[in-house]
Amino acid sequence: MNDQHDHGALGDAEYAEFMELAAEEGFDIEDVEGAIEAAGHGPLPVLAVVGRPNVGKSTLVNRIIGRREAVVEDKPGVTRDRVTYEAEWAGRRFKVVDTGGWEQDVLGIDASVAAQAEYAIEAADAVVFVVDATVGATDTDEAVVKLLRRAGKPVVLAANKVDGPSAEADAAMLWSLGLGEPHPVSALHGRGTGDLLDEVLKALPEAPEQTFGTAVGGPRRIALIGRPNVGKSSLLNKVAGEERVVVNEMAGTTRDPVDELIELGGTTWKFVDTAGIRKKVHLQEGADYYASLRTAAAVEKAEVAVVLIDTTESISVQDQRIITMAVEAGRALVIAYNKWDELDEERRYYLEREIETEMQQVSWAPRVNVSARTGRNMEKLVPAIEKALDGWETRVPTGRLNAFLGELVAAHPHPIRGGKQPRILFGTQAGTKPPRFVLFASGFLEHGYRRFVERRLREEFGFEGTPIHMSVRVREKRGRKK
Repeated sequence: MNDQHDHGALGDAEYAEFMELAAEEGFDIEDVEGAIEAAGHGPLPVLAVVGRPNVGKSTLVNRIIGRREAVVEDKPGVTRDRVTYEAEWAGRRFKVVDTGGWEQDVLGIDASVAAQAEYAIEAADAVVFVVDATVGATDTDEAVVKLLRRAGKPVVLAANKVDGPSAEADAAMLWSLGLGEPHPVSALHGRGTGDLLDEVLKALPEAPEQTFGTAVGGPRRIALIGRPNVGKSSLLNKVAGEERVVVNEMAGTTRDPVDELIELGGTTWKFVDTAGIRKKVHLQEGADYYASLRTAAAVEKAEVAVVLIDTTESISVQDQRIITMAVEAGRALVIAYNKWDELDEERRYYLEREIETEMQQVSWAPRVNVSARTGRNMEKLVPAIEKALDGWETRVPTGRLNAFLGELVAAHPHPIRGGKQPRILFGTQAGTKPPRFVLFASGFLEHGYRRFVERRLREEFGFEGTPIHMSVRVREKRGRKK
């Protein structure tokens, strides 16, 4: 590692003061620096792993992320329907999009693989294309190669299932794909994955091109997401039509959904369109699955997700999954309950109960009751989005945070477990977008207590409309130092 440490959101003086405090409390300085660096990073570059079914994509993804012994983030969420994971190699962090879990043969395998690859590539800064070296290049592989060429993103070719010298020759045959050197790996045994990751780091940008925020003067990016047929298109049309100012429509290439620049409340916003998918997906069971890929790609490109929920139906697992996707991607969140004007008293009563129980884990997100059809309450959408973005960018200075933590721990100590009482010693907010906290403790903090701390942080400092990431570092026992 170089000596140039990234202080995250901490200024030099604040950082120096904080490191002194950490040393006094007996923490390993390198560990503290690492924790702040890990939490202070901006958006990470994204690596997509694509390929046909059964070539070993998921095994390879597990190899890539399995090396991460760092903090496991403890986030309350609903179903773990993950598409992206965080990984680290040679001191560099990046996100991995795993398309292995998406293998549903809905449209004939070729169309299915192509559509998957297309979404994954769209969200990515670089791509690992996995081919089974023992089978060689198939027609489906050739189809993916065409997509990759058209996308123009950097590609690293992984020749998988090369378990010994005899298979090396099979790997060499893959030069014929025209994607450059095939890197022989065995995802199962871990053979060659280190060399592969070195190549990946060369292909990935240091930081993604997308620069968040208004610093660069670009419009803020909003993803309008929700289940199919929840009214995303009509909401977008209403939003654009009411104002009659669609600033322009940037027609993209095939893999770019049309992003619309729309002026609302005196500000221009960029709506990352997830509504129309141009592939003719007529199969209903296919639609849900593509919707989730499309949602994942849009969320990766946005800063704030507006989740649209159809209030005429019960809040579904799919609604929650979409919300979880936005929360886990660390985006600001607004929940818009659509078709509010169509509810009778009884449905409204039950809906409120549903919101209380089903939406408990995102009770911090601003809520707007709208009607895309009549345009009701549309003017409330922008203030809600602005509030969420404010929360997303809020930073609490370390001094103020520690005064708050001190009072909190004194008033509400952690329950005693096994004769010990772990304490939060101090903490810092190392990053924003979303707010990322690193807490340093004398022992393991259980899940319920972390949730309690997060709740109090929200009460004290706002953070409306943003997920909060909290990682906890525990002080090693003294005398165990080598």
